[in-house]
This record gives sequence, C-alpha cells and structure tokens, in this order.
Amino acid sequence: KVDAMLTTTPYGMTREVSGSFTDVVARTREALKAEGFGVLTEIDVKGTLKEKLNRDVAPYLILGACNPQLAASALELVPDIGLLLPCNVVVAERDGHVQVGAVNPQSLVALTENAQLRDIANEADERLRRALESL
Repeated sequence: KVDAMLTTTPYGMTREVSGSFTDVVARTREALKAEGFGVLTEIDVKGTLKEKLNRDVAPYLILGACNPQLAASALELVPDIGLLLPCNVVVAERDGHVQVGAVNPQSLVALTENAQLRDIANEADERLRRALESL
C-alpha cells in the first residue's frame, strides 16, 4: 500500500528520501532520536558481504532502534519479547535512490498473541512512522 509518503507492507514501511546515503543515515539517526529511539546496533550489510563473501552490493545499513520506555514496558509484559527487539530500521541504496524502512511493530506483536502489547506496538509504530515521514 502506498500513501503520500510511505509504502507499507504487513511487516514494515519504507520511503524514498532525497540526499546522499551518508546524509540520509545521519538524518535517520536524528529523526529516530527525536522520537525517543536510540540506535543500539548497526549492521553494515555492504561491508559484511564484501568482507565475508567478496561481493559488492549497494550500501545497506540496518540500525537496531530502541525506545527504552517502550522496551521496558514490553519486557514487563512478556520477558521473552527481547527476541523480537530492537526495531530494525534499514537505510539502503536502490537503483540510485536512498530508501529508509522500518519494521512494523504490530507484525512482531502478532507473533506473541499477547493483546496487552498492542498499545505499546501502536505507540512504537506511530513514532517510527513520524520519524520516517520527517525525513
């Protein structure tokens, strides 16, 4: 599904963002910070595939974003929810354009079948959506 800014799937949302890859990564970090997310992990897929497989691919970075307050609330309800955290945000270059995507927290919560997590997932979704829309 495509709205004015985001393309959504059952598992995430993505949008094209103008600027260089490096610039979009920096802006994505700031947008996440503005919504209360910190970046706990960073996976340089391009660098890893070059190092491990000697394959050249377009820039692709996975940021593990976490909102501590939302994570703490979710962990109180379901201690094993850490298996589904943090929220992955991807910055990738595709066909000469930079795209930023984020996981749909509701898709993760659906795996738990715990209705109490829906409100937390809704808030995470709203914050991630705002971050992507602000880019």
